[in-house]
Amino acid sequence: MLGYVHALNAIDEAMRASIPSLERLADVLGLARSCQISRSDHIVAYSYTVHGAGCRFVSDNGTEVDVDFAADGSEVFDLWRLRWYGLSLPESVDVTEEDLRCAVRSLQPLLTQVRPGWFSVAD
Repeated sequence: MLGYVHALNAIDEAMRASIPSLERLADVLGLARSCQISRSDHIVAYSYTVHGAGCRFVSDNGTEVDVDFAADGSEVFDLWRLRWYGLSLPESVDVTEEDLRCAVRSLQPLLTQVRPGWFSVAD
């Protein structure tokens, strides 16, 4: 679980360093929709694909971080995204939904539930 948060932070840092007009990771959506950047590309050590309300990032080692963005631009994720992250690790980790729920609860107040089943990193 913390690995997902750390990976998301690393992606944010790499993307903002590579795209000067990117003030926050959520800006990827607007830039792609306005054709200022491609909807799918490879930047630094990550491939990204913009989708609906979010973006999927895949590191060069195959680790996947899929994230949606709330209306305020905050990064939000659900248990499915956390599980998929674990399965994509070089040494795959497969956990049950209940284990993920327990892990999320144990990480409060670092993680907050923004709506049923969706979480964000607290400010």
